[in-house]
Amino acid sequence: MELVQRIGVPASKIIYANPCKQIAQIKYAAKHGVRLLSFDNEMELAKVVKGYPSARMVLGIATDDRHSLSPLSFKFGASLQSCRHLLENAKRSHVEVVGVSFHVGSGCPDLHAYAQSIADARLVFEMGAELGHRMHLLDLGGGFPGLEGAKVRFEEIASVINSALDLYFPEGCGVDILARLGRYYVTSAFTLAVSIIAKKEVLLDQPGREEESGSIPKTIVYHLSEGVYGIFNSVLFDNTCPTPILQKKSSVDQPLYSSSLWGPVADGQDCVAEGLWLPQLHVGDWLVFENMGAYTVGMASLLGGTQTCRVTYAMSRVAWEALRGQLLPTEQDEDTEGMCKPLSCGWEITDTLCVGPVFTPASIM
Repeated sequence: MELVQRIGVPASKIIYANPCKQIAQIKYAAKHGVRLLSFDNEMELAKVVKGYPSARMVLGIATDDRHSLSPLSFKFGASLQSCRHLLENAKRSHVEVVGVSFHVGSGCPDLHAYAQSIADARLVFEMGAELGHRMHLLDLGGGFPGLEGAKVRFEEIASVINSALDLYFPEGCGVDILARLGRYYVTSAFTLAVSIIAKKEVLLDQPGREEESGSIPKTIVYHLSEGVYGIFNSVLFDNTCPTPILQKKSSVDQPLYSSSLWGPVADGQDCVAEGLWLPQLHVGDWLVFENMGAYTVGMASLLGGTQTCRVTYAMSRVAWEALRGQLLPTEQDEDTEGMCKPLSCGWEITDTLCVGPVFTPASIM
């Protein structure tokens, strides 16, 4: 709440969607005019009734997220059977319920789950209307895929959602639709580069292999400057399997070795990736990981207390040429001819790179 208000978002546009709020957080919302809060149980409703009775509530409902990579309904969401009781309690407490929210979990491959959740929300809207609640808000949740090659494409999900909305919440029905598209927007926007800080070779105890090949089989353990308690926390939270891109191009005939990547923490759980086949790498080499924009830096800051990585913003030459005319006044064009042009995403970096970071949109926008 503090962050989004600091960048100019009005309180009327903010929904505090966490249904497990501390009392101090409820009071903070009241003090700063954030009126939209979520709930999914009696205790949460009671806290809001006591600390912020003028709040407008959004009832979170459970979904069928059994196929999702990160299911949420065990922890969040009221069952359809309990919704009428919660709506009645809110009415008795003179708290206005203005909408419904749901979340099918992150990485949900089941398109039917979205349609069913919207249908369930329609039932809750009708319950609310019967009890006198003026409901006008539907929150579709988040977890939408933001990278190419996802099991279910965003376009497929959007098509199912739009069809269900046309059926249950048609245009002109007076209901505002919102969704949490953070993962969709930022997943592919960030690429992570980490260095190897240590390595060791571990001999594999496999009887008979030495006689066959003439050498003892081994695996190589690489320690990186980041681990699962930092930027790679998505390995724990999202069950991701990070695959590195080598900065140094290896030759076709270069041998590959069984390898694993580990973080810097002295903890047996700090494993970034196992079962990799990589060429011989060395301390100081860099590994690149794509699609590292969601639940990485932000979560690492929460876990470790500080943001350890440096963020460098970059854009392609094509995008820069397209935007330059809009971002820079026409009369400055001649003056900028001698300036070092931005390079594309670091991959074109050569000895001609004269500034760092490559491009910082914030300094121009």
